[in-house]
Amino acid sequence: MRSWSGRTLAISASAAAIALALVGQASAQKAYGPGASDQEIKVGNFVPYSGPASAYGIVGKVEAAYVRMLNDKGGINGRRINYISYDDAYSPPKAVEQTRKLVESDEVLFLFQTLGTPSNSAIMKYTNSKKVPQIFVSSGGSKFGNDPKQFPWTMPFNPSYETEGRLYAQYILQTLPNAKIAVLVQNDDYGKDIYKGFKEGLGDKTSMIVAEAPYDLAEPTVDSQMLKLKASGADVFVNFATPKFAAQATRKLGELGWKPVHLLNNVSASVGAVLKPAGFENAQDAITLTYVKDPTDPAWASDPGIKAWSEFMDKYVPDGDRTNALTVYGFAAGQTLEHILRQAGDNLTRENIMNVATSLKDFSPTVLYPGIVMSTSKTDHFPIEQMQLMRFKGDRWEADGPLLSAQGKH
Repeated sequence: MRSWSGRTLAISASAAAIALALVGQASAQKAYGPGASDQEIKVGNFVPYSGPASAYGIVGKVEAAYVRMLNDKGGINGRRINYISYDDAYSPPKAVEQTRKLVESDEVLFLFQTLGTPSNSAIMKYTNSKKVPQIFVSSGGSKFGNDPKQFPWTMPFNPSYETEGRLYAQYILQTLPNAKIAVLVQNDDYGKDIYKGFKEGLGDKTSMIVAEAPYDLAEPTVDSQMLKLKASGADVFVNFATPKFAAQATRKLGELGWKPVHLLNNVSASVGAVLKPAGFENAQDAITLTYVKDPTDPAWASDPGIKAWSEFMDKYVPDGDRTNALTVYGFAAGQTLEHILRQAGDNLTRENIMNVATSLKDFSPTVLYPGIVMSTSKTDHFPIEQMQLMRFKGDRWEADGPLLSAQGKH
């Protein structure tokens, strides 16, 4: 009996030692950077909740609400997400200030969905020098994805603005080869980026542009610009404006009785935030490019992705405008954040977050337009490279033609 008990004791001791070793090994496999622990993951963000681009504030609110939903479900791998979102008022100096606060005081693990081309341009060198992931930037600025060698810690969420501009030019060349084009363009990094792509897309046909009218964010209206553009005799109006000014311009089309072919950039294609205030009658037959499902389109009424978004909105953003596609965009971004954190597992270092973000393979948030997927690599930081041409009819956008692929055209 003694010998049997001794054997049992020895086996038990051995099993305990193995178990302890396994526990130790599991613990050793956990790796944390700043802002990460067994209990919490700190994620930093800024959005213009105030100022001339405050229409984008809803994006930050939806993303914060998505994080609340995740935390209500127990967080990610047992960890609560602390989503710290500040107002930068669409001001680059303010964005720099808020970024330093997020990195140096709040000590976030990474920045996610910081919004705006000018603001992200202002912090890009800083985040890369500090080796802080600045991922899925809420912008399609070409600089955020075009040079991963120089800026390996930065990557965008949106399709390239340059590519979007090229696709509008391609549409004009194919369908309106004799067009006279008038362009309203925001006088900042965003406007310059999409306009650059547009001109490149026209190639040796840039003489088709008969008038251009830049505006500054500090201006109260674009009425004088619209008067100038109409006077040019143009029959195509290219609206490269952010929501407040895009709505003003669209409304002015109606007031002036000017009926050109209207190309409206994606950032201002929201039915609720732009076209409804502008007056649906002034937006008829406008053309845009998109990559998320439009919540106003009855074609998606029974779509599982839109249903999930709708249930989320009911519970977490009950006062949100259901006609505002920016809420769908925020939901897609929230799903992307969830995916990145789940894939990172217990390796919550800045290096691994960046590794996961640059290793997407056909990931598709449920509210992306059918057929569009997100893929990235160490040498290709643009996750979305397809867009769908849409035409505004009645009170909603309708698909017009097949998906347009922008692969390799940043």
